Amino acid sequence: MKHRFISKKYWKETGTPFGSTNEKAASFSDCINLSIGDPDLITDKIITEGAYRDALKGHTRYTNMYGDPELREEIRNFYKEEYNINIKEDEVIVTASGLIAMYSVLQAILDPGDEVIIQAPFFTPYTSQVKMAGGVPVELDTYEEDDFQIDPNRLERLINERTKAIIINTPSNPSGSCLSESTMKKLAEIAEKHDLIVIADDIYTSYSFEADFVPFMSMPSMKERTITINSFSKNFIMTGWRVGNIIAPSYIIKVLKDMSENIIYSAPAPSQRAAIYALRNRKEIQPPIIQEYKKRMDYAAERVNEIPWMSVAMPPKGSFYLFINIKKSGLLSAEAADMILDKAHVLLLPGNAFGKCGEGYLRLACTVGIDKLKEAFDRIEKISLDK
Repeated sequence: MKHRFISKKYWKETGTPFGSTNEKAASFSDCINLSIGDPDLITDKIITEGAYRDALKGHTRYTNMYGDPELREEIRNFYKEEYNINIKEDEVIVTASGLIAMYSVLQAILDPGDEVIIQAPFFTPYTSQVKMAGGVPVELDTYEEDDFQIDPNRLERLINERTKAIIINTPSNPSGSCLSESTMKKLAEIAEKHDLIVIADDIYTSYSFEADFVPFMSMPSMKERTITINSFSKNFIMTGWRVGNIIAPSYIIKVLKDMSENIIYSAPAPSQRAAIYALRNRKEIQPPIIQEYKKRMDYAAERVNEIPWMSVAMPPKGSFYLFINIKKSGLLSAEAADMILDKAHVLLLPGNAFGKCGEGYLRLACTVGIDKLKEAFDRIEKISLDK
């Protein structure tokens, strides 16, 4: 919106496709919304009750600017116990969500004109956040026929003297793909060769179905050139709590602390206490959540592949999204999404929202139960592509 009281850098809208989903879903009273990755399950009562008790005890004030010391200790313990990675006290900071974490990191590391290579298809805010931080986003396309793995040669062709960082996301939103260890090792070699830093957006780490998740920072020589972003939103069904963390070299964490001091001071204390209970009780809390979403993903993938003009890789590898190939339909992604909404009252996101290489796909979030997924697919399969 152009207005003299609005900064010119925001005259061109910077919203994402997510911003219009509620409006679109409201178009039909019986709309089944499969567009947003907001889990339908509720936060486990171990977490909620623990945070409530602590709030009553007085955990309602500002915390340390680096985050609640107990939470930072639990994060360090988690990495040691799960991945045998030693995280120092000055290498972690708590944030008010993974989304703010990514924005803060980009603000901390980018100078005007710095280029950031982004693994595509990508989480839609990445490109806008790079631009807001004064950088230039560069899309690194990956393709279904390559299992959405990063091609090292394609990556190196994009690197120049202005390249500062690479953003990776595994398991991926939207494709559900998981980068293999061999791919990550090649990526690590390239990052070291060209003196780049890698931002690992580790949001769906619990939903790696085929193989155990491996943090990128565990690759040889990568701990000192990796910034890891974590969130409790998806791994613990805590989207509304808005709490995450960043693990990075201490000199970066210090800058992030200084920035936070001038913006938010600290993430909400009750949310940080909730995160403590999440990590301490993860072996009890997470297995049924992961099992439920894996069951939904498998069901949805089977139903997709029964529709002649849709396809998706089987079995699903990670996250709780299906990136559905609709190229046989002859429709553009936006056209297909609109058609499904109009004819079946089911809301999906068009693949081109996730980068140019997402054209020809739709993203489906398995964030409703199998009964609702069944209803959605029963409607979709009745759609005729005849004009």
